[in-house]
Amino acid sequence: MYLLILTLPLLGAISAGFFGKFIGRNGAMLVTILCMFITFLLACLVFYEVALSGSPTYIILFPWIKSEMINVYWGCLFDTLTSIMLIVVICVSLLVHIFSTEYMSGDPHLQRFMSYLSLFTFFMIILVTADNFVQMFVGWEGVGLCSYLLINFWFNRLQANKAAIKAMLVNRVGDIGIIFAMAAIFYTFQSLEYAIVFASVPAVLDHTVTICGIPFNSITIICLFLFIGAVGKSAQLGLHTWLPDAMEGPTPVSALIHAATMVTAGVFLIARCSPIFEYSSTVLFIVTIVGAMTAFFAATTGLLQNDLKRVIAYSTCSQLGYMVFACGLSAYPVGVFHLANHAFFKALLFLSAGSVIHAMSDEQDMRKMGGLAQVLPFTYAMMFLGSLALMGFPFLTGFYSKDIILEIAYSKYTFSSHFAYWLGLISAFFTAFYSMRLLYLTFLSKTNAYKQVILHSHDAPIIMAFPLLVLAMGSMFFGYIMKDMCIGIGTDFWGNSLFILPKASYYFEIELLPGFIKLLPVIFSLSGAFSAYFYYHYNFKILIDLKLSPFGKMLYIFFNRKWLFDKIYTAFISQTILTLCYEIIYKNVDRGILEDMGPLNIGNTFAMIYAYIGKLQSGYLMHYLKTMFFGGIILFMFSFVLPWSSLELQTFIFGFVILVITNVSFIYQDNYFEQPETVITIKHII
Repeated sequence: MYLLILTLPLLGAISAGFFGKFIGRNGAMLVTILCMFITFLLACLVFYEVALSGSPTYIILFPWIKSEMINVYWGCLFDTLTSIMLIVVICVSLLVHIFSTEYMSGDPHLQRFMSYLSLFTFFMIILVTADNFVQMFVGWEGVGLCSYLLINFWFNRLQANKAAIKAMLVNRVGDIGIIFAMAAIFYTFQSLEYAIVFASVPAVLDHTVTICGIPFNSITIICLFLFIGAVGKSAQLGLHTWLPDAMEGPTPVSALIHAATMVTAGVFLIARCSPIFEYSSTVLFIVTIVGAMTAFFAATTGLLQNDLKRVIAYSTCSQLGYMVFACGLSAYPVGVFHLANHAFFKALLFLSAGSVIHAMSDEQDMRKMGGLAQVLPFTYAMMFLGSLALMGFPFLTGFYSKDIILEIAYSKYTFSSHFAYWLGLISAFFTAFYSMRLLYLTFLSKTNAYKQVILHSHDAPIIMAFPLLVLAMGSMFFGYIMKDMCIGIGTDFWGNSLFILPKASYYFEIELLPGFIKLLPVIFSLSGAFSAYFYYHYNFKILIDLKLSPFGKMLYIFFNRKWLFDKIYTAFISQTILTLCYEIIYKNVDRGILEDMGPLNIGNTFAMIYAYIGKLQSGYLMHYLKTMFFGGIILFMFSFVLPWSSLELQTFIFGFVILVITNVSFIYQDNYFEQPETVITIKHII
């Protein structure tokens, strides 16, 4: 049962990818969906046995790397954290598979698309079920590869090529962090197995790693490198630029990447390594600050985006910030709980956006929509529900995790926690504002679409509506059902899969908070939603005047262009590095110093030596006699002048002098013989 969870998605990917030509479009859809459905049923059984019954399972399959220094086995770890991630990943993936059969029905390469989706799911399952860092890294790199393939699925589009390359290169930065982290872990623990490493952390708290002659605490270095990897995958501030551009892929790809697979890998890594992170307060402080800044940055950027999918993408980035700073506050169960909740309503939002784009003839600009509530009532209801869950409307899924995160941040009473609390609170206001803005511009305002587009638009067919309905149920009830089990006081649901130091416990402090503090996130969210509706429906002129003012224009450009991060990276960092590499390193060092001192100089030197040696064979007897005569004189002279020298030194000096005299004399002779009159004169003399 456990191994089928790994093999069935791979079987579906191979069947649709390699044999799609033979089984056809319908066969590829049937095989991949059937494999994913069976995998989901098995994941539910694993959740019951592992999480609900408290029976974690370890499976060792076969040795992978065996040497005197390191032994790595290919194995699987099924604990509560893994079972939760399997439910989220496989459920969302199954619904995306079903949705794609209709959404991509007109694409001639449907088999390849379904194969990529299944392969993406397979690598994510490898990542969450790994029992060591090396196997985890295989899944980590696999989801990066599949994201490249899926973003670049329409490879004849230039923007898709650029977005896929950007996603791959930005994630390489985080991947380097993971590699360094594994090197530091092996150096410190002499193992890469989760069980050995996590159990040995308290014994190496004083262990240091020397970098450039400076000693650093090993745990801090390991956590810092692990967090760099999480920043790349989960699109935190600094390495977030790939996430919005990933919208160039098909909409089902966006739903899968943003809801359940790639972007959640970073949060999962932090939660999985909680036994290490708990012993590094410095890195936890950094995690909290970066997560809070990411939530605020993405929320402000999403305010003024006009692309439907891009707004939802920045909401993903903002929610990932909430998850990360929750982990930075040692609230790993709450961070993972918000990850699971977020998967349902974010997949609902993206697939609903796909339904809108499908109905609007691939139009994504919200300014060219409007009035779709009457044309697409079911899609409007689904997106409205997903937006309410995103903004944390009471008693929907997002409410049960997002508000708890802010309450924990307030109850910690540290600089980093209160910094995260206020930025998270402001981000909640902006999240509600742009969510209502999206709903209004797309569904409620007067239409700006072309007449023919409206006439040909249609609501989601049953195959696309079914996944939306299932995700809507999850967006309404999942948080309510799972709250007490996942984050309730005294729950032992997580077992040993997550570790929190006793001093970092958060359960009791949040119960003692004033009622006003607990209501504040809801007040901010509702205020943001009502503000957006009020200004866009009743006082739109105020927004126009603000945008046309000098300050408003600067503010609009700043937020619309994503805080100018792309401009800074392109103009200052990328261009500077390219200029440095070409003008200095390539021209002066590579083509200059290294070439002159290396291949070019050696070749020229030997060519010159061969040319001089070749002149020794002049064919004139007088040249040979002259050489022998001068050589004998010099040898005789050195024998008396340097009687103290060894025979080897005399021989060396003799040879060197002979070579110099011969070359100089021959060069002189060549120049002399080049004159015809002189040659005749010499011949007459001879």
